[in-house]
Amino acid sequence: MTSAPERPLLFLDVDGPLIPFGSPTGASTPADHGNPLLARLDPGIGARLMALGCDLVWATTWMEEANEVVAPRIGLPRLPVLDWPEHSAEEGPRGLHWKTRPLVEWAHGRPFVWVDDEINAMDRQWIAAGHPGPSLLRQVDPAKGLEGADFCALAGWLGAVTRG
Repeated sequence: MTSAPERPLLFLDVDGPLIPFGSPTGASTPADHGNPLLARLDPGIGARLMALGCDLVWATTWMEEANEVVAPRIGLPRLPVLDWPEHSAEEGPRGLHWKTRPLVEWAHGRPFVWVDDEINAMDRQWIAAGHPGPSLLRQVDPAKGLEGADFCALAGWLGAVTRG
């Protein structure tokens, strides 16, 4: 008997994709944990992410704080958090984002999507050459955050990968 294949991963950054930098800032309240940018979170975005049918993983410098502060505001459950090695910025060729290697290691061959506002050509090239499974690197406009077109692209890619 063979086991069901694992669902694709979606590595999710907070600043830029979930907290767009171009939105007007709301007033900070004590519930904002002193961070006025939290008012920019879309409370419905968590349901849209969950509907994609993949395993969500925080890939952000917010670390565990993403579960404590961001997830409840957008309707996400507690998610796994990708831990960053202390010296990850020094690894890899020049221009490779410091998140790239840890993402590929965490994926361990599984199909994955990486949603971030700082993805570059070197990351795409390195992942294409070094990751044995399918991947989609979705660079989000940090002024706008995740939008409808991004969700359409993610859903289309994930659908194609899971249909095999």
